Amino acid sequence: MNDATRRAGRREPSFEPGRGESRDDFDMRLSDEDRPSRSHRAPQRPEIRNQPRRDKRNGGGGGRRRGRKGRSFLGGLFYWTLVLGLWGAIGLGGLVAYHAAQLPPINQLTVPKRPPNIAILAADGSLLANRGETGGRTITIGEVPPYLPKAFVAIEDRRFYEHFGIDPIGLARAMVNNLRRTGGVQGGSTLTQQLAKNLFLTQERTAARKIQEAILALWLERTYSKDQILELYLNRVYFGSGAYGVEAAAQRYFNKSARSVTIAEAAMLAGLVQAPSRLAPNRNPEAAEKRAQLVIAAMADQGLISQNAAKTALVAPAEASERIGAGSVNYAADYVMDVLDDFIGAIEGDVTVLTTIDTKLQSSAETILVEALAAQGAKQGVSQGAVVSMASDGGIRALIGGRDYTKSQFNRATAAKRQPGSAFKPFVYLAALEKGLTPDTIRDDSPVSFKGWEPENYSRSYRGPVTLQTALAHSLNTIAARLINEVTPREVIRTAQRLGINSALQSNLSLALGTSEVTPVELTAAYATFANGGQSVLPYVIREVKSSAGKVIYARAATSFGPVIQPQPLSMMNAMLHQVMVSGTGAKANIPGWEVGGKSGTTQDFRDAWFVGYTARLVTSVWLGNDDNSAMKRVAGSGLPAEIWGKYMKAAHAGMQPAPLPGGLWQGTPRSIFDGGAPVAGTRPPANTQTADSDRAWVPPAPQEKNFLERLFGG
Repeated sequence: MNDATRRAGRREPSFEPGRGESRDDFDMRLSDEDRPSRSHRAPQRPEIRNQPRRDKRNGGGGGRRRGRKGRSFLGGLFYWTLVLGLWGAIGLGGLVAYHAAQLPPINQLTVPKRPPNIAILAADGSLLANRGETGGRTITIGEVPPYLPKAFVAIEDRRFYEHFGIDPIGLARAMVNNLRRTGGVQGGSTLTQQLAKNLFLTQERTAARKIQEAILALWLERTYSKDQILELYLNRVYFGSGAYGVEAAAQRYFNKSARSVTIAEAAMLAGLVQAPSRLAPNRNPEAAEKRAQLVIAAMADQGLISQNAAKTALVAPAEASERIGAGSVNYAADYVMDVLDDFIGAIEGDVTVLTTIDTKLQSSAETILVEALAAQGAKQGVSQGAVVSMASDGGIRALIGGRDYTKSQFNRATAAKRQPGSAFKPFVYLAALEKGLTPDTIRDDSPVSFKGWEPENYSRSYRGPVTLQTALAHSLNTIAARLINEVTPREVIRTAQRLGINSALQSNLSLALGTSEVTPVELTAAYATFANGGQSVLPYVIREVKSSAGKVIYARAATSFGPVIQPQPLSMMNAMLHQVMVSGTGAKANIPGWEVGGKSGTTQDFRDAWFVGYTARLVTSVWLGNDDNSAMKRVAGSGLPAEIWGKYMKAAHAGMQPAPLPGGLWQGTPRSIFDGGAPVAGTRPPANTQTADSDRAWVPPAPQEKNFLERLFGG
């Protein structure tokens, strides 16, 4: 059969109705034609043969249906767990990304500079105080004993050297312990996370902060070595009482450097960071000791210290020491900070400031002042005092700015301007001597009036003609008034300023009686000019400033400002002020064997009381009064201030070889008591002499005065 015949006999399928055929008949025919013939159908399996066998092993005909259902449940559970996990991861990633975006770009992150510390040292190199926001200098791990950083690792982060900044194992352990324990909550933060919080974040407890803390911890671990991170931590963590860093804490609680702490002290410091206020050893020693015991046990368990060392530390626990610097040294430290900028400008890093302060003199001055006020302050109506003691070149050796620094930080030694009273008179007498007068010059002690101003002596009695030397020794107001009228107030002001008085002085006659206010430190410096041979004095407290690397930033040069008093007037002033100490208002404060000059001062209504005096070694001023300028109960300069001055100066000169004053003592010609002669005039008053007032003391007439009186009265 050829192809044409086959094609003719083959009936092609048609999808359109035939002639005379309706659409419905066509649809029926098409559906019948589309059905496969029985010969083309797939063979049917016997129904009975293909049914599941019902027997006891498979539990009947429903076994396959239940297995399919179980698998669907497990699959669904897995599916939804996976979906939820993916969405959770996406959400967590978004949350992390959001909070990461709140931080500076990672490539711009830097560890903030630690605020600089200023370590203020005494003249012997011992620490007086720390100043700055941290309370102590930066210290390296290599400087401290190895058990100190190990103590922090043991109690705060035992897996510190194993984790990558975040410790999942430690976090899980903390969670388990928190579930098991009924009280107390353990944290899962690593040392790195704690450092990140201290460096970059606030102390708020929020999820956002914890996320940022974790991000920053990872950055720290990638950027720094473990030891560097630990060193940063030790220098930044807060220990309470204003101490940031382990060095500041060791100084604060144990009065020693972190380089010298014992195992027990290291454990107490490590335990302190958990709760600085609650565990401070000076406030809660029992709690601090219990916490330290836990630290020691942890160190021993982890093999960081031996069992014997642990036993020793437990037997001899650490004890907080009485704080050094809670008292008067802080006045000196504050004065250092007041003037430091003038020498080194802005402070970029830790510095060490070597001062002129003598710790023994500082302690002695504080003790004597505080004890005197405690014994007599209430009775005599005086609540405050100040002491300034300096070498004759102006180097401050002791500076007490008040009775109790913890109660008042106002520095009366450097900032309080008070009337000096008769302690100002030496400038009046010096101006007169420089005009040609001498200690033997006679002036009349009698009532006087200058345009309505009528100065009176303290005793309201008068001596008549007296020498200037006698007038100064007994602090006669009429003579000082006559002298300032002769030389003019302007000339007295020039003289006082030349010697170092910087405060504004009123150009009037009452200036002679000390009515213009000055500070103790400037008055002391002015008297130092009498003690050093007439050389100008600029008070100073800083000798040297060094950086933390040992570089000298500032060193005081031994400079001389030149003489401001000529030799003859100087020797005359020394002789006159020495006479004050021998037979005048300062007699009971004199230092046997030494050439001493001094002057008392008492202001109107006993509002201020002073004593200022000097030897060739030291110049010291004592001021007493009340901050509200209220009157004391008849406290005069020759009374309690002179008593304090005498006790301090005698203690300060103990064991020293007496030395003459560089300017000598005048007696017609400059002369020293070390030449073998007697004092220039007079003798010490008898021990039982009663004085009419605190600024008066009995003295026999000087030879010149006696001769003048004999000639005057024909005697």
